Amino acid sequence: MVDYHAANQSYQYGPNSGGNGAGGGGSMGDYMAQEDDWDRDLLLDPAWEKQQRKTFTAWCNSHLRKAGTQIENIDEDFRDGLKLMLLLEVISGERLPKPERGKMRVHKINNVNKALDFIASKGVKLVSIGAEEIVDGNAKMTLGMIWTIILRFAIQDISVEETSAKEGLLLWCQRKTAPYKNVNVQNFHISWKDGLAFNALIHRHRPELIEYDKLRKDDPVTNLNNAFEVAEKYLDIPKMLDAEDIVNTARPDEKAIMTYVSSFYHAFSGAQKAETAANRICKVLAVNQENEHLMEDYERLASDLLEWIRRTIPWLEDRVPQKTIQEMQQKLEDFRDYRRVHKPPKVQEKCQLEINFNTLQTKLRLSNRPAFMPSEGKMVSDINNGWQHLEQAEKGYEEWLLNEIRRLERLDHLAEKFRQKASIHEAWTDGKEAMLKHRDYETATLSDIKALIRKHEAFESDLAAHQDRVEQIAAIAQELNELDYYDSHNVNTRCQKICDQWDALGSLTQSRREALEKTEKQLETIDQLHLEYAKRAAPFNNWMESAMEDLQDMFIVHTIEEIEGLISAHDQFKSTLPDADREREAILAIHKEAQRIAESNHIKLSGSNPYTTVTPQIINSKWEKVQQLVPKRDHALLEEQSKQQSNERLRRQFASQANIVGPWIQTKMEEIGRISIEMNGTLEDQLNHLKRYERSIVDYKPNLDLLEQQHQLIQEALIFDNKHTNYTMEHIRVGWEQLLTTIARTINEVENQILTRDAKGISQEQMQEFRASFNHFDKDHGGALGPEEFKACLISLGYDVENDRQKQTGSMDSDDFRALLISTGYSLGDAEFNRIMSVVDPNHSGLVTFQAFIDFMSRETTDTDTADQVIASFKVLAGDKNFITAEELRRELPPDQAEYCIARMAPYQGPDAVPGALDYKSFSTALYGESDL
Repeated sequence: MVDYHAANQSYQYGPNSGGNGAGGGGSMGDYMAQEDDWDRDLLLDPAWEKQQRKTFTAWCNSHLRKAGTQIENIDEDFRDGLKLMLLLEVISGERLPKPERGKMRVHKINNVNKALDFIASKGVKLVSIGAEEIVDGNAKMTLGMIWTIILRFAIQDISVEETSAKEGLLLWCQRKTAPYKNVNVQNFHISWKDGLAFNALIHRHRPELIEYDKLRKDDPVTNLNNAFEVAEKYLDIPKMLDAEDIVNTARPDEKAIMTYVSSFYHAFSGAQKAETAANRICKVLAVNQENEHLMEDYERLASDLLEWIRRTIPWLEDRVPQKTIQEMQQKLEDFRDYRRVHKPPKVQEKCQLEINFNTLQTKLRLSNRPAFMPSEGKMVSDINNGWQHLEQAEKGYEEWLLNEIRRLERLDHLAEKFRQKASIHEAWTDGKEAMLKHRDYETATLSDIKALIRKHEAFESDLAAHQDRVEQIAAIAQELNELDYYDSHNVNTRCQKICDQWDALGSLTQSRREALEKTEKQLETIDQLHLEYAKRAAPFNNWMESAMEDLQDMFIVHTIEEIEGLISAHDQFKSTLPDADREREAILAIHKEAQRIAESNHIKLSGSNPYTTVTPQIINSKWEKVQQLVPKRDHALLEEQSKQQSNERLRRQFASQANIVGPWIQTKMEEIGRISIEMNGTLEDQLNHLKRYERSIVDYKPNLDLLEQQHQLIQEALIFDNKHTNYTMEHIRVGWEQLLTTIARTINEVENQILTRDAKGISQEQMQEFRASFNHFDKDHGGALGPEEFKACLISLGYDVENDRQKQTGSMDSDDFRALLISTGYSLGDAEFNRIMSVVDPNHSGLVTFQAFIDFMSRETTDTDTADQVIASFKVLAGDKNFITAEELRRELPPDQAEYCIARMAPYQGPDAVPGALDYKSFSTALYGESDL
């Protein structure tokens, strides 16, 4: 019985070394050490012995034919040791000692011993296999020796993903046949009986040789013969087994199947190398294509956002006022639509654009590519500048709209007041010119003259009383002009007409007075009662006219205090009505007394009072009108008071909500600042925590929507100020947008740290140490380090800035090491530190962010694909040539990436160039920014 096990890094091979299962991982020696002892009866099983003889013979002949010979009987043709030595020379490529040509037994034994010694020199320890058994034609020992040779020279060197020998070969078969239906390779016996696994191996590497979809699992003989014939014809793999031998055996011989399958592995090993090289290139090209897509997306989004900003700013800067309140209110409504509907998506686009830009730059750094430089005018800073300009224009636009609405309200109020006063004045002056021009005094009696004089004096008194109204009309017209009232032309025309008429009345009044005074001496009799009536009736009449004018006067207020002031003034006016009524009764009593005296003395009065046109009927009529207007004024003031009370409730309602939302936003902003500095746990934990935090912020949005609804009610009520809160809706909106942007940026920073950690292989402990050191030196918690803080941080991590490498600090933690460096007066090289600062702070802002710090540390501690590695991969695909052809690229790479390379590779200009040759070296260096692509 032959033992087979591993010892002292050497392998012991015996006839039982094949085993009957896939087993676990490990080296070939481990696999052989796990085999059961060789079973002589099982070895000599006729079916298995036949399969081994046929397979081993075919395998030996596949190598011996290279030396122009072959064997017919495996246990007879190796007895003299000559072909055995020749076989070892062919498969090893080495020369063995010169064989002995004698025919005697001793010569044969010596030759076989030379072969066995050579096998032992290759690290194989043979147990119980001696030259005498081989020379005597012992079939068991001969087959065991050949299996030992096959294991050592055909299977041992097979390695797939840290597994070798049988396990590696089995893993290779499983990987290659995994996509094929009805194929499940678990061993080297039963799994191969239906022939589909052999066909799948060929089809995976040479799909043009096998029509796999036409094969049937229930026809194993046809499947096996098809695979064996194709392998022999096209792959130079000799037929080592008959299909019938495999099908008719309950369990095919494992060693025979392994030997046969190893021939397929070696036949396709060259294709495997090309596949590996192609995979490397595909990986590099896929990264480059993805980055190009991200760049195109950034350019498109940036262009769209900048175009929107460019279109919107002129609209916000348009300060051309409208003529009416309705038109200005429509502009205000358009602006609210812009704030509620159009701007929020653009805020999100701007935030997403910054996130995409940061992610792209991170991916470029991780893939060792040059940083992305957007087109001119499309930098993040350009977009931020445009956005600042937009918000500056927006900030003044709403204030301008509200001021314009107030101005137009005041203009409408003044215009209506002007029309009322002008109408009253025009009604009063109607007929006054004709009266003053009348020459009735020429034919009047003395008493008539005296009456005319008194009447004229009363008119002069009335005229003086109307002087204030004329001045008010002129003042209102002047104010309308100063406020740029749109109908100023008609106002000015009407005001000028009134002023010209007033001047004419003054001249006519003076002329008539002079005429009357000439005959005054002749006028001696006058009715004192009528005169007293006229003197008292005129001012009382003016008072009633003024009262009616005031009671009908329009008012506009914005606060509860203003309406309460008007109500107080109105109450004060009502308190004077009893005195006014007594004055009315007194005036009417004078008229009645005149009537009584005339009647008692039989005096025939000519009609109305000669001194005034204000009759008792007029006084009573106007007094009745005043009595009617007072309750109407009461009702109007109470309605306005109710409106202002409602407005006050809206103010308090909005203030109550704003005083909650505003501090909440401010608190969340401060909490985000603390979270970004004090985050613990893994980066995934931090990311999950931030996303939960973000969701909690988003869940607060209904409070903002409620505030918007309350603000909408305030705007619709034309409420312009609120003394109950310092927060405006603009402050709340800006704070909310800043809060969303800040949390999104913080999440993006952690996501980029995860990308950096995963791509660079940085451990969680390293990342935590980097964060702890960074936070330790970030004294002001601003999220960035100054040059001296950054230098101290590098030293605390054991980084030697002068030699650009990390020092070994033994078991000291960062604080102990930092203290040691300071105590020993350690100093950093300025030149090297300036070089590092140019890497982490390319914009020379004087600050180093945590992301830049992580990028620098990851570049210093990890490795990535390089241009030289890509060039070496292209050289494999090109068959060691200095150029590659389009045909080779299309054969080895996926279609889209092959065409990507062909479109960007320059023609090869070397001395060994051929038509269609492409320069893969310059293309590879361009991928890493070392030249233009």
